[in-house]
Amino acid sequence: MSMGGEPEDRADDVRDGAPDDVLDDDGLDGSAEDASAGLDTAFEALLVYLREQRGFDFTGYKRPSLVRRVRRRMSEVGISGFAEYQDLLEVHPEEFAPLFNTILINVTSFFRDRPAWDHLRDRLLPDLLAGAGQAIRIWSAGCASGQEAYSLAILLAEALGPEEFRQRVKIYATDVDEEALTQARQAVYSERELTGLSPEQVEAYFQPEGARFAFRKDLRRSVIFGRNDLVQDAPISHVDLLLCRNTLMYFNAETQNRILGRLHFAMNPQGLLFLGKAEMLLSHPQLFAPVDLTRRFFHKRGGGRRASGRVVVPVVPEALVGPESQLARLQQEAILSAPAAQLALDAAGRLAMVNHQAERLLRVDRRDLGRPFQDLEVSYRPAELRGAVAEAAETRRPVWLRGIERHQPGQESVVLDIQVLPLHGEDGGLLGTSVVFEDVTRYRRLQAELEYANRQLETAYEELQSTNEELETTNEELQSTVEELETTNEELQSTNEELETMNEELQSMNDELHTTNEDLRASTEEVGALNQFMSGVMSSFHAGVVVVDSDLRVLVWNAAAEELWGLRQDEVQGQYVLNLDIGLPVSELHPLLRRQVSGQAGGHETVEVDAVNRRGRPVRVRVTVSAFTARDGERGGAVVLMDPTS
Repeated sequence: MSMGGEPEDRADDVRDGAPDDVLDDDGLDGSAEDASAGLDTAFEALLVYLREQRGFDFTGYKRPSLVRRVRRRMSEVGISGFAEYQDLLEVHPEEFAPLFNTILINVTSFFRDRPAWDHLRDRLLPDLLAGAGQAIRIWSAGCASGQEAYSLAILLAEALGPEEFRQRVKIYATDVDEEALTQARQAVYSERELTGLSPEQVEAYFQPEGARFAFRKDLRRSVIFGRNDLVQDAPISHVDLLLCRNTLMYFNAETQNRILGRLHFAMNPQGLLFLGKAEMLLSHPQLFAPVDLTRRFFHKRGGGRRASGRVVVPVVPEALVGPESQLARLQQEAILSAPAAQLALDAAGRLAMVNHQAERLLRVDRRDLGRPFQDLEVSYRPAELRGAVAEAAETRRPVWLRGIERHQPGQESVVLDIQVLPLHGEDGGLLGTSVVFEDVTRYRRLQAELEYANRQLETAYEELQSTNEELETTNEELQSTVEELETTNEELQSTNEELETMNEELQSMNDELHTTNEDLRASTEEVGALNQFMSGVMSSFHAGVVVVDSDLRVLVWNAAAEELWGLRQDEVQGQYVLNLDIGLPVSELHPLLRRQVSGQAGGHETVEVDAVNRRGRPVRVRVTVSAFTARDGERGGAVVLMDPTS
């Protein structure tokens, strides 16, 4: 599931002067509050927290599926209560991302529900293109990871040709999921994600990038991605074709009404609406008429003229102009007597006018005229107005601050809606700024009473219409279940593929380890055989044999040497040969050993010395010292052969 997004680079595309029900910035209306009545207060508090902290408003979602998805994430982190989970979000803000990924399941594909796309291409698109102007504007609301938007691009490119497509078509693809939008902007997909495209379309519109495929860059420039919340943000304007598929079904009836009002406002008079197979619009005949109900195509009904939102100082007709002083007094008294508190600032930010109601309400009077607005208390109490005045002057558009409470000692609080309007002359130049404080306290009370009455009325209406609504609700729940099962199936399929990949990798590693083990075992056997061979060779000598390294430390000490001097191999291994306590005068052998090790001797050298064997008997020993060569021709040490002659 996904919801639409507004491109960051299309602020001018939002039509000015939209109806209040379309461009309402007041947040949740009474219908959404009705939907939450009787539910877990901790869960509702969690939804309000998500809206205030991250700007994601889930209060209009159907509660069963929303609660189920939130509980799924809570079970993954081992938390059972909504209040405890809110505490976790406050302490660990990185938890927001996996929570939103769990709620916003982005299930999409290229040309999803192919028969409906074929009907659009063959029956509806030719008339739509013929009736459109030079610029063709398309909105894909709830685009997820972009497959739907690029399906539109392929469809239009095939109908118009690539060159005309680039000149005429703009596709606005929106969603609330920033991660999905990031993936969509990259326009790179795996081979499995290209399911739904013919081989010819893959070859014509995608370029291989390693193991993935990237959408053509020249056509990609006509697709603009951005974030937009269908519940809160203003819609894209002048839309010829609007796709909002399998998105509405996640919202309750009140929120659906608001979204459909925005979609109706966004479309051109002959605009075409393309919904998902889970949505039918049976309860909104005043907004949309079915073109093909089976495939979920609808035409916009009605359509009104949108007024401009620009504020221009009115010009008094010449026929009404009398003496200058009389006209000035009339204009001044009309403004000063206005029922709403009003201030006027000149272009330099100085207070230029204050009416009677503003004097009573805001503690400012004519003595403050000419003072910089930023020096007055009203500029920051009851609301910070300095930034709003600067914004209105810079953007040349009205700025609203709604629901501002003003507390007065000993009196009830007053609720104000504050409007900051830039004032322009006929030449378009900025004359100054008007700040209007509208007292909406009574309206808010009436709104609360009306909301209560609406809840009562809606309860009665639901009882009368229970059969019809029950059938429609059951159908939506079944469609939602189908979507969730499809999502679960895709997740299981993805998990299975990952497990198969891991299994293959483990099998490959096991084969490599087995091969390495075999090589190691063979090497071990060779080394063992070689050691046995060398041990047999050394044992066959009647004379004692000692091998030393270049530092004159013992490497080899054969059995004859053990028998002759009474020291075992393990006792002399690694010992400095000149330090051995044996009956052989090793100090006399030191010069021979050094010459052999250093390579100064021409060949082996032999000397006879008197010694005492291990039994304490004197013996005459012929000692022969020879150098031996290590690897790469380097001298590795010396071999000492000790042969007793008597």
